[in-house]
Amino acid sequence: MQDTSVPESRHLSRQGNPEAFPILSDEQVRLIAEVGQRRLFDDGDDVLKIGLPMTSFFVVVRGAVEVFQITGTGEEHRVAMHQPGEFTGDIDLLSSSATVVGARAHGETETIEVPAERLRRFVVENSELSDIILAAFLARRQELLATGRGSLTIVGSRFSPDTFRIREFLERNSRPFEWIDLESDDRVSRLLDGLGVGPEETPIVIDSGGVVTHNPTIEQMAECFGLSQVDERQIYDVIVVGAGPAGLAAAVYAASEGLEVLIVDAVAPGGQASTSSKIENYLGFPTGISGRELAQRAFVQATKFGAEVAAPREVVGLDVSSRPYTLDTGGGQSVRGRAVVIATGAKYRRLPLANAADYEGRGIYFGATYMEARMCSQQDVVVVGGGNSAGQGAVFLSQHARHVYVAIRSGSLEHSMSKYLIHRIEASPSITLLPHTEITGLFGDEVLEAIELTDNRTQESRRADIRHAFIFIGATPNTGWLPSEIALDDRGFVRTGRDLEPGDLAPDAWPTRRQPYLLETSVPGVFAAGDVRSGSTKRVASAVGEGSISVSFIHQVLAE
Repeated sequence: MQDTSVPESRHLSRQGNPEAFPILSDEQVRLIAEVGQRRLFDDGDDVLKIGLPMTSFFVVVRGAVEVFQITGTGEEHRVAMHQPGEFTGDIDLLSSSATVVGARAHGETETIEVPAERLRRFVVENSELSDIILAAFLARRQELLATGRGSLTIVGSRFSPDTFRIREFLERNSRPFEWIDLESDDRVSRLLDGLGVGPEETPIVIDSGGVVTHNPTIEQMAECFGLSQVDERQIYDVIVVGAGPAGLAAAVYAASEGLEVLIVDAVAPGGQASTSSKIENYLGFPTGISGRELAQRAFVQATKFGAEVAAPREVVGLDVSSRPYTLDTGGGQSVRGRAVVIATGAKYRRLPLANAADYEGRGIYFGATYMEARMCSQQDVVVVGGGNSAGQGAVFLSQHARHVYVAIRSGSLEHSMSKYLIHRIEASPSITLLPHTEITGLFGDEVLEAIELTDNRTQESRRADIRHAFIFIGATPNTGWLPSEIALDDRGFVRTGRDLEPGDLAPDAWPTRRQPYLLETSVPGVFAAGDVRSGSTKRVASAVGEGSISVSFIHQVLAE
């Protein structure tokens, strides 16, 4: 346990990002007081309880509020000591998700309490305070993620696909956690012995109350954080399926214009873009931004305007026989919307090898984030693919791995990768390009231990002791859940607007006199945006543009 006494002259929160812990002026506190109410706490009273929904925002008027973490191993860590003029909360407040921190009054404390729903209205109406509050929320979550601690502790092997699955889910959903590596952490034996758990029973997840869950499902993890809740009685103006850049853009614009919006995603906000370590060609970010941070910012924007988010929750069917349309979310549950935006993107294309699936999470990965980078530190890795995702991954991994080999089927990167990435690859002594090269074999008993590389011109092969392979060889559209009424092209992408063929608009499927709008599918009021759409440009900026444009047409459909 850490010391919890109040520092006399030093404010602990100032040691981090000052943006995360701003001090409000008297006038700003007065404005907040107009929409809130006074609330008193005695010394030690709970202000926020770990694991319960964060339903209120508190501004400290007198006294102090201590924010803390409790890990699954029982360790308590102070996050901040909020003093007069400071406020509680982070991004969970906007979605009413379960809080990952606790807070208690330090001494007799007077606060201004603002319910979450009222706070959302307030930040929309007050631009100045909105900037301060939302910037603080984002910065606080980034600081929590950077600590490597959280209210959940995962104990498992770095070579376990289940451990990887749990960690990836938490990372993608911006949930801070502590990971104890079965192979390298000296706390493992003592911890497992104390719990009466053998190494073969891992991975396990321990919450802040000491409750142990053996190899939880994604659904169980989501329930723990209250992430996938949805009101089935509600008829939404727009249901956005997929929370990648296209879906989030559609949600932001629709919600900001007063529409009732629900976003549904099978994994987490961000889509494939969230697995990108750094996006440098997106307008307005000259120094680049990680896919996860971009997704988190977009998520905050959407929830700020009142959009609801249900993730992870997979849409498995769409009934377009009558409006409002009904989306099947599995398990006997469904939601209804007057309009639908299909923004499900594409699924990673896997290596065409019979045993490739055996090594997923055990040496084969489809994203290059800090989580994967830590696993291959000071080791040789191979990146497969010649597009921008592969280039970004290679450049990022070269900062962590001993050496990065980039295997491409063609002779050069000239026609498949942006120039700035090509130049970085050429300039890096830690990256070697392997043209005309394919992976033709994977070897290892339980984890990937070696690969076979083959020159596709000479058919000469060689074996390389590489334990980490990052696969960026394109994707296939995620459209298997769509009904037959939604017209697809010969590759399975959704046809829209002028790309629709005469036979796609059967009289019973298209009952209106007008022609389909630009991003509208063969079903009125159902739109497609981003990578899932036939003819789309596979870029983040293009996806954002399509998502935002779809909203203007949605307004016209709803007015019909």
